[in-house]
Amino acid sequence: MNVFLDSSALAKRYVEEPGSDRVEQILISASSLGVSVLCLPEVVSALCRQRREKRLSHPQYLKARAALLEEMADSIVINITDRVVARATELLERWPLRSSDSLHVASAAEWGADLFVSADDRQCTAARAYGLKVEELREL
Repeated sequence: MNVFLDSSALAKRYVEEPGSDRVEQILISASSLGVSVLCLPEVVSALCRQRREKRLSHPQYLKARAALLEEMADSIVINITDRVVARATELLERWPLRSSDSLHVASAAEWGADLFVSADDRQCTAARAYGLKVEELREL
């Protein structure tokens, strides 16, 4: 199964929070992991915020960042192509999304993801309506 994680889902691999266990379960059944090229800077941004807010120590940050870089090297990274931009624009015109969220959904659709995973409810709603099978990581 080709699983696409947006940044909100991917970040749960590196910081223990609600939904982290579910992401691990999903990835066990995955044959391949797809992510947008946006994931690296977005997840690093989230890790830096955690470090600034003292929820991660500097060594924990470095360990999480190294794991992220390793995972990105082993993942299928979907670049922002003209086709992805066209899909993202279509999504923005139809649903109330942020531009980066539309790029994640468009990337998953362009790649042909079997499952789109996110913790963002508006993004999940748009992805479902766009024809993707979705797993929403809800807060407990």
